[in-house]
Amino acid sequence: MRVVTSIIQDTLQQSGDLAVEAENAGYDCVTTQENNHEPFMPLAVAATRTSRVELTTGIALAFPRSPTIMASTAWDLHVSSGGRLSLGIGSQVKGHNERRFSVPWSAPQPRLKEYINAMRAVWDCWEHGGDLKFEGEHYNLSLMPPNFRPPVSGLRPIPVTIAALGPAMLRLAGEVCDGVRLHPFNTRRYIENVVMKEVETGRARGGLPREQFEVSGGGFLATGKDEEAVRKGIEWARWRIAFYGSTRTYHGVFEQHDLLDLGLKLHEMSKQGKWEEMPAEVSDDVVDLFAAIGTFDEISARIGERYGGLVDAVSDDTVFYADPDARGIPTEVIADIRQAQTPFQGFRTNWIRA
Repeated sequence: MRVVTSIIQDTLQQSGDLAVEAENAGYDCVTTQENNHEPFMPLAVAATRTSRVELTTGIALAFPRSPTIMASTAWDLHVSSGGRLSLGIGSQVKGHNERRFSVPWSAPQPRLKEYINAMRAVWDCWEHGGDLKFEGEHYNLSLMPPNFRPPVSGLRPIPVTIAALGPAMLRLAGEVCDGVRLHPFNTRRYIENVVMKEVETGRARGGLPREQFEVSGGGFLATGKDEEAVRKGIEWARWRIAFYGSTRTYHGVFEQHDLLDLGLKLHEMSKQGKWEEMPAEVSDDVVDLFAAIGTFDEISARIGERYGGLVDAVSDDTVFYADPDARGIPTEVIADIRQAQTPFQGFRTNWIRA
């Protein structure tokens, strides 16, 4: 099982330092988010200061960027890091696209499928030559003069993973992607009953073999050196469950546990602006459904119970709630977690021609 950690993005110097620390600690991958900072610049710094750890956006927003812009940014990071980029992208919801980025909205699943294929058409043009020719409903690409083509990389293709929670996006991940980045608002039952069923439906349409397809995330991690540290992680997870659970799009997860009434209550409270009161509605039993909980001595076993046989990579969340001098899982614990066997063996190294 691979172990992933996020790097704080407040400054590029800090992000670079944390990427180095993560690589030295034994993490398999460092990831960035597109929240209050953009996700690519910290990875560019990390690419120059590390040599082994995988670099991942988790996730970068697709629709505010053209496929060619996204392809170009990813290509440069991939080449500069010696082939260590894994590009995680997502659609975001309608309100953010229209009101935060002024991007027209349309059904996200078919549009994102076209977006991924358009990016790959650009990469194929750069790596193998020939004309750029992609025609779709949303994207049409037909111009790539020599002056705008970077040198051939000679590297493996850039893995593309997408954020997915609902059935349509899960099927899309299985059909056209190299992996799926599961939403943290997830339980083992939802992964078993919905996620893997839909991903496998997608893979049956021509997707990659399971050993080349990575299932990443799908819950929270509440851990630390002692019970006090674990409690901080539990309260952080409780807040996140309340926040995500207030969104009706995510209520399918609650429904797997007969908790729809909780979701509806959280939704009404969010409309009333009662954000600070919402976590109190999430019981410890509910937190247990969504999180692997335990001290460093216990967490490997808890991860096995929570993710075993389903997920190929878990995310260390301590960066979000632990004290600055206590962030991160100890190297020996990372090594222990990595011993868990998963179906994923590595991203494909062969190019699938566009």
